[in-house]
Amino acid sequence: MPEAGCDEAGRGCLAGPVYAAAVILPEDVSIPLLNDSKKLSVRQRNELRRVIESVALAWAVASVSPRDIDRVNILQASILAMHRALDRLASLPSLILVDGNHFRPYRNIPHRCEVRGDARYACIAAASILAKTHRDEYMETIHRDYPSYQWHRNRGYPTAEHREALMRYGPTPHHRRSFRLLPDPVLFH
Repeated sequence: MPEAGCDEAGRGCLAGPVYAAAVILPEDVSIPLLNDSKKLSVRQRNELRRVIESVALAWAVASVSPRDIDRVNILQASILAMHRALDRLASLPSLILVDGNHFRPYRNIPHRCEVRGDARYACIAAASILAKTHRDEYMETIHRDYPSYQWHRNRGYPTAEHREALMRYGPTPHHRRSFRLLPDPVLFH
């Protein structure tokens, strides 16, 4: 009974798409260091990505653009990205395990939402790593066109350097216009 783990990356970013991955692992697979992607170094994530992509029974990654995030909202875009990843799997699972507490039914396949599931289920941890590494790779690519925003380092998250660039140069086509890109100015009385 194959289970697919689903997770997303980039939900809290100011720029770039949200990515999601779906992964079906063999039942008896053991992948050392497999854990929530946020608890791993960049090097560990990239090494694990190669392992996951070679041992998985099926895996897929998909994204939703900033324009579509603005149109449907980030939660719906995250779920849409997961559905797109599931659409791309070579074979369908009998159960979908989703990191977090929100998901919409996919076809007629049962699903279970698992808060902190990426720390408890190998297939979700694997999806977490694939979503994160594929998104990071994309952000490095668009960084070349917009180096002032430092996306190769901050990946589109709301860091001080990212917000400084927004104040200085304004938003790019990769920014999510429905997000609060800059904090409200301090009001003096």
